[in-house]
Amino acid sequence: MQDTDLVIAGKTYHSRLILGTGKYKTLELMKQALIAAQPAMVTVAIRRVDLSDQSSQSFWKFLPEGLPILPNTAGCYTAEDAVRTARLAREALNTPLVKVEVIGDPKTLYPDVEATLAATKTLIKEGFVVLPYTNDDPIMAKRLEDAGAATIMPLASPIGSGQGILNPLPIRFILEQAKVPVIVDAGVGTASDAAVAMELGAAGVLMNTAVAEAQDPATMALAMKLAVEAGRLAYLSGRMAKKYAASASSPTAGQVSSLASR
Repeated sequence: MQDTDLVIAGKTYHSRLILGTGKYKTLELMKQALIAAQPAMVTVAIRRVDLSDQSSQSFWKFLPEGLPILPNTAGCYTAEDAVRTARLAREALNTPLVKVEVIGDPKTLYPDVEATLAATKTLIKEGFVVLPYTNDDPIMAKRLEDAGAATIMPLASPIGSGQGILNPLPIRFILEQAKVPVIVDAGVGTASDAAVAMELGAAGVLMNTAVAEAQDPATMALAMKLAVEAGRLAYLSGRMAKKYAASASSPTAGQVSSLASR
């Protein structure tokens, strides 16, 4: 079966998995996970790394060479902060890409969708390629797309919770209406969660905690890579219809009866 590549704002990516860089116990473990996952991009929280550190043991030295960087505005609570952080990222990393995160509540880490939309509109006017993290509301997803967002990135469940897709229905609604890639973001806990997201028809999955806090991050990263690929193939192949009752896998026509066997 032939598949198409993930394309975001006209650029083609070899993978449908995006991996984060936070919460790893060591930078070496992060590097091993990134090598195992071979993701399309790697997200970096600009407010939480030293952009000027170029020493041999700096964060930047542990990123595999050639891996595209997706700066994000994690830690921002206003549209203004997100815009400033995005501008800083573009200046430092020479990339128009930015994952916009504007958090509305420190407990749930749910996004402030109004501020996210405002930041998205401002950054698009300034030439950024914006990938906004949002809730699973189809109405807001449409507004972000209409504003020019390059992707829609709805949460599966709260950031770092590992609960997987708690409510697939709104994700389906977003997928049905979107004309840009929909990348499920936040809440993935294990490989089956990633596969489910892809089986729904998502263009990709973004995750961090599920890999970083696994007992063996590199092996979990590989599992996630394979799960995304398997889920994509399952979606493309078209699953069987669910049935109320059992349906024998072997045909009964021409079956030898018990009387005939005597």
